[in-house]
Amino acid sequence: MDKKPLNQQQRKNDQQKRQDAPPPVSSSFRYLIWFIILFAVLLYFSRTLIVPDQIDISYSEFKNQIKAENVKEVTFRGDRITGEFLEDYTPPGEDAAFKRFRTVLPAFDDPYLVDLLEENDVIVYAEQESNPWITYFLLLSIPWILIIAYFIYLRRQMQQGGGMMGGGLFNVGKTKAKRYHREDTSIKFEDVAGVEAAKKDLQEIVEFLKDPDKFKDLGAKIPKGVLLTGPPGTGKTLLAKATAGEAGVPFYSISGSEFIEMFVGVGASRVRDTFQNARNEAPAIIFIDEIDSIGRARGTGLGGGHDEREQTLNQILSEMDGFDPREGVIVMAATNRPDILDPALTRPGRFDRQITLDLPHKDAREQILRIHSRKVPLDKDVDLKNIAAQTVGFAGANLENLVNEAALLAGRKGNKKVTMEDFNEARDKILLGAEREDMITDDERKVIAYHEAGHALVAKLLPDADPVQKVTIIPRGRALGVTEQVPENDRYNYNKKYILDRIEIMLGGRAAEEIVFDDVTSGAANDLKQVTSIARKMVTQWGMSDKIGPVAFKAGEDHPFLGREMAQPKDFSDYTAKVIDEEITRIVSEAEEKARNLLKENRNKLDAIAHALLVHETLTSDEIDRLVGQKTNNEPEKAEEKEKEVDSPAKSELPRK
Repeated sequence: MDKKPLNQQQRKNDQQKRQDAPPPVSSSFRYLIWFIILFAVLLYFSRTLIVPDQIDISYSEFKNQIKAENVKEVTFRGDRITGEFLEDYTPPGEDAAFKRFRTVLPAFDDPYLVDLLEENDVIVYAEQESNPWITYFLLLSIPWILIIAYFIYLRRQMQQGGGMMGGGLFNVGKTKAKRYHREDTSIKFEDVAGVEAAKKDLQEIVEFLKDPDKFKDLGAKIPKGVLLTGPPGTGKTLLAKATAGEAGVPFYSISGSEFIEMFVGVGASRVRDTFQNARNEAPAIIFIDEIDSIGRARGTGLGGGHDEREQTLNQILSEMDGFDPREGVIVMAATNRPDILDPALTRPGRFDRQITLDLPHKDAREQILRIHSRKVPLDKDVDLKNIAAQTVGFAGANLENLVNEAALLAGRKGNKKVTMEDFNEARDKILLGAEREDMITDDERKVIAYHEAGHALVAKLLPDADPVQKVTIIPRGRALGVTEQVPENDRYNYNKKYILDRIEIMLGGRAAEEIVFDDVTSGAANDLKQVTSIARKMVTQWGMSDKIGPVAFKAGEDHPFLGREMAQPKDFSDYTAKVIDEEITRIVSEAEEKARNLLKENRNKLDAIAHALLVHETLTSDEIDRLVGQKTNNEPEKAEEKEKEVDSPAKSELPRK
């Protein structure tokens, strides 16, 4: 009865021994050491065959040196003669001195050479001539022998265990997962804001890893896999690390693309190695980021079932099926394309639990800003709640980047603290790009000013429009001017009136150009693109066309999180396509006519905003309110004074901030 606990205790003891033992030297490293030693030996013997201070001299000079009694000894080896001078020999015209020499006997025999050597007391040695062809053969064959031996080794390694078992050649089949120890996973749930629902779903995972017996006694099976989905930057990886930090277990992190290599079977081998390492240290968490790179639906590639990516996916499915619920290994994965994953991967029994992380709402953005600004010295004028309201659509990563950009701007200015102005500049830089120093003519500046004034005035006059935050004609990024609108509350559902007002605001710039200059420019290209896209969705997806009715047609598939449309065969007839195009044109044309009428009725206000933009280049919401005669929260004024201010061209010049 005690056999099972003893086995568990033995496994823990073995695991501790493996952790305390020094890391083993891999076979590839040993082969590298042997190769270095062999190369050093060959280099040493090759250097011994080369005498650095030896010089080639002629046979005549050799005899002259003998007669001058400057030769100590000579060695005969066939027709070659080597020897040593008594004193260093300096060739004519050179500065270098040599101790040894080498020469060659002439084709004819010199019968007086031996007598000359004896007369001058030169020591004579004679050696048997070796066959130079053997030496050349060895020097040429050694590299080829090494290359052939290397390929034989490759073949044997590839034949062992189906190609890559046990790590394979140079451990190419070993896992590339980064292992975080218990003490390294210091991120906790308190460090992750804006995902309260996701943290509640993961809390029981944490409790299971901490105390699995509590669930085993109830007969409950903890989910084998948790799939985190959501737009990029919403904190999927951070939440996985926080789960490991809360549970205090080892954390293996690897990207899906790191499983795939050029060798066949590498991905499957790395999957096996990753799961085996996690089992050895159970309880543990395996985190696979961007799992869609290997988890796409099978049968869609050119390789069919023999594709390397699909083999890797099959191995992941097999490993997850082989999990014992008592092992305490949880697989977490992240993706922003859950729609393309293989159904076998997301079925119950594998990734049982799917958690969606949405873009943070206003309060969540404020919490995220507080977390990322904990180590940033903030000035008293910084209002994180206001910043959160101005960053609609920002993910957690975007907010972290915003705080960092603001700190960089403050450091560039030499400030000791980060101010609200730094945050505003950082936000504009992220959304619109850095300021450009384009040489714009006065006529172009005037057109841009009226274009942006048209957007701003229509937004101010329409009751359901989002409040205007700022208008500028300073070129940023790819835009020559910008009108910023910030919604008072985060919107998750849009009514038809709001959408139509949005289209009218986008067309206000083009309508202003047409009214003032009796012409239009290409500056409204992006506005027209967005307007057409919104109108098409109103007709084909949202059922907001009386002529088409409450039906939905798709000419493309929307990305689940990024909002991009991907090509797809249309599912409606050519006649319906014609009606759709007519309805889109009608909606856009009617919206443009309404915007044009609003601007004509308020031409004096349009001129006032445009003139102020030409002078100051940037206007805030309160400044625009004073120009159009609307009451502001900060400066309540009488209606009569506002009308005078609007009608007077001189009063349109606001004081510079």
